[in-house]
Amino acid sequence: MDIITTHTNTDLDALAAMVGAQKLYPEAVMVFPGKLSRNVEEFMALHKDALAVSSLRDIQLEKVRRVVLVDTKNPRRLGKLAEVLNRRGVEVHIYDHHPWAEGDVRGTVEVVETVGATATLLVEKIREQNIPLNPLEATILALGIYGDTGSLVFTSTTPRDVAAVAYLLEKGANLGVVAEFLGRPMTEEQKSLLKSLLLSARRHQVNGVKILLATASVEEFVVGLALLTHTISEIERLDAVFTVVEMEDRVHIVGRSNVAQVDVAEILGPFGGGGHPAAASATIKGAPLNQVAETLMKIIQQKVRPPLTAAGIMSSPVKTVTPETTIKEAGRIMMRYGHTGLPVVQKGRLVGVISRRDVEKANLHGLGHAPVKGFMSQNVVWVTPDVPVAEVQQLMIEHDIGRVPVVSEGRLVGIVSRTDVLRTMHGDFPTRYRAIYSGHLPAAGANISELMHQVLSPREWEIMCRAGEIAARLGYRVFAAGGVVRDILLKAGNLDIDLVVEGDGIALAEALAEAYGAQVRAHRKFGTAEVLFSDGFKVDVATARVEFYEYPAALPRVESSCVRHDLYRRDFTINAMAVDLNGEHFGDLIDFFGGRQDLQQGLIRVLYNLSFIEDPIRLLRAVRFEQRYRFKIEPQTLKLVQEAVRREVLARVSAERLWEELKHILMEKEAGRMLERLHQLGMWPFVFPGVTYWEVQPVLHDLGEAMQLLEEWGFPPGNEPWLCYFIAALHWTEPETARSLCERYHLNKRQTGKVLATLASWRPVLSRLCQRDGVRASELARNLLLLPPEAHPLILTLLDEEWLKERFRQLLLLLRESRPTVDGTYIKSLGYRPGPIFRQALDAVWRARLDGLVKNTEEEKAFVQEFLRRHQGEDSHD
Repeated sequence: MDIITTHTNTDLDALAAMVGAQKLYPEAVMVFPGKLSRNVEEFMALHKDALAVSSLRDIQLEKVRRVVLVDTKNPRRLGKLAEVLNRRGVEVHIYDHHPWAEGDVRGTVEVVETVGATATLLVEKIREQNIPLNPLEATILALGIYGDTGSLVFTSTTPRDVAAVAYLLEKGANLGVVAEFLGRPMTEEQKSLLKSLLLSARRHQVNGVKILLATASVEEFVVGLALLTHTISEIERLDAVFTVVEMEDRVHIVGRSNVAQVDVAEILGPFGGGGHPAAASATIKGAPLNQVAETLMKIIQQKVRPPLTAAGIMSSPVKTVTPETTIKEAGRIMMRYGHTGLPVVQKGRLVGVISRRDVEKANLHGLGHAPVKGFMSQNVVWVTPDVPVAEVQQLMIEHDIGRVPVVSEGRLVGIVSRTDVLRTMHGDFPTRYRAIYSGHLPAAGANISELMHQVLSPREWEIMCRAGEIAARLGYRVFAAGGVVRDILLKAGNLDIDLVVEGDGIALAEALAEAYGAQVRAHRKFGTAEVLFSDGFKVDVATARVEFYEYPAALPRVESSCVRHDLYRRDFTINAMAVDLNGEHFGDLIDFFGGRQDLQQGLIRVLYNLSFIEDPIRLLRAVRFEQRYRFKIEPQTLKLVQEAVRREVLARVSAERLWEELKHILMEKEAGRMLERLHQLGMWPFVFPGVTYWEVQPVLHDLGEAMQLLEEWGFPPGNEPWLCYFIAALHWTEPETARSLCERYHLNKRQTGKVLATLASWRPVLSRLCQRDGVRASELARNLLLLPPEAHPLILTLLDEEWLKERFRQLLLLLRESRPTVDGTYIKSLGYRPGPIFRQALDAVWRARLDGLVKNTEEEKAFVQEFLRRHQGEDSHD
């Protein structure tokens, strides 16, 4: 015999799940394990003839061979039916939306997933198996989903619940019936219990979370405590509500939570309760009401997590103005940084706020020259760093303001904008200028000094330690920042050291250079310097700064700032980390923007949504870092890439800046993959205008392998490996197009000559190499010498058979080892004056050597003498 059952005090979702389970197990008998909720009682009073549900007394438990459990897996909630689960040979199938908890029964079939209602899981199975539903069944299943999701408004509701309801409506679910049974009036017993609970309610604040705890005692069991708890939650509008009611010989607890910091299922776990983070219940037997309530409060104080506070979402440091700042200047700062308002600070104290609306009004009246003190709002609403975000949200609503300053001990330490609050509510909230990173504060206690010691060379480690000591002596703070931190975390070698100084970066660079006897190259306009060591090693030092762009694609302007702003100006989160090099904090990782997490997950993510608009070169960098580390561009960042490409922002970048980044790409080991990615993202036409990607794609894909093979053979392709890719990218173009691109990127005459020589010669070279018979080695060599070494990878890539590649290798070897030993000095010793005859004779002996006609120095000399006599005889004959 198979039975379908659920928990005692059966609610609408449990009933619906039983009905849904019977569609999957049509031979099984539905069984109520005990008492029903009032809504279910009323529904069954009307529908008992349509729904064949048995009671325990109707079932011969010893004959049960399979139990289908729905909406629970806690044996304590099954009453007498729990005994069946312990019998040998009884199979258990489970369908439940509550998380697993200690003591839960296990089954041979377990469908346990986080959705708003168990009925949703059954609807999905029915839909997958294409099982027909009649309107009554669809209505019952919809009633269960609406009942457990608060008509789809509880925070536990998922898209799957909504999709299930939509499917049920298609099958004829009657929302009128659903509304009738969800909105049943309270009984007199329920009204009396509700009144007692409201009178006994006590409000508590735990870790900034507002909690209500209500207790009551009644002699007889009153159904619907969950409904009453929900009603209290609706009335009081607090973060969480707990009701503790003694009925008959048991104490019943119901919890409802509206915030993530309160997981009521976790809190009621010690009482043997079950549920999910937003709604849970428990029943305790043999314990007095006051004791249960006291224990519950202690658990709440232990389990409630601190809420997200203003400190967790605020922007810091804050861009401010003084009361004397002009309206025009305040507007310019707002435009530059994308702010809609600015705090007004005098001697470190917050004295007002000036909004963009205030600025626009003043400008409208021609008062751009006036100071902001005449237009700012002086009645400033502010909060301390520990105020919960929910309170900040309420302040914004009450006062209709878009930003709230955060003040600590009278000093402005941050600001929370309307966008910051909305992002905590909606996650990906669209704004014109927003942060893309997921975190706001560095991970506590993250110190990587041991990893630094492992990865850095002894000199790099010593330089960082010395920089910290020098900074302390000068009263500065110094940090290693950017790529060096990224590569330490990736355990990569050959690091470029980039130091950021809160203070005078050039002064620290000069002191560091003096300590090592190195030189300094300073750039005072930008507050940067390079410490140049005698062996070519260098350390970059910068004053902590913030860059801003006066218009898209402009070169950045620079202002002094702090390390956070210095990191915020950078391109991607993985490059926006720093390591503290100061005293006891040496090795502390500073990661405001989630860079370490993105490294672990292999993601390339920009810091804010105008990043590519302000500096389009970052589009190419995104591709370079993505392919170098085999990462992925994060989905939101990818959308920003696609939008920037669609706007053709790369067309506004100077050829010099574009070439600087393109050359970096061409020098990478994965250059071929990077170029392919540029094509995929639509950037190829901006970097190689007039060049058809598909014509060169096969070559670019394999070029890196060809370059590596040439290295293994001992024939490195020239001193400029980037030129190999540039030549390969242009080898199918017309000479005019190639020359134009060389001019655009300011290649010098020698480099341009190599590009054009390749275009003119690669086809005949390839044709001769592929000719099987009748071609002398000297002829092949003369053709090959028309190409620069940087074109050799191109030729090797185009040779698709192994014998051709081997022929090419032998030819290169022959060219290197067949150089004649005789030279112009020998010809001069024979009595000839220098002239064209010298070159002709040496060229002839070289070809003879290639073709195997001469093999040693004596034969070379004899060959030259014969060549000269013959040539002299021809001249006499002429």
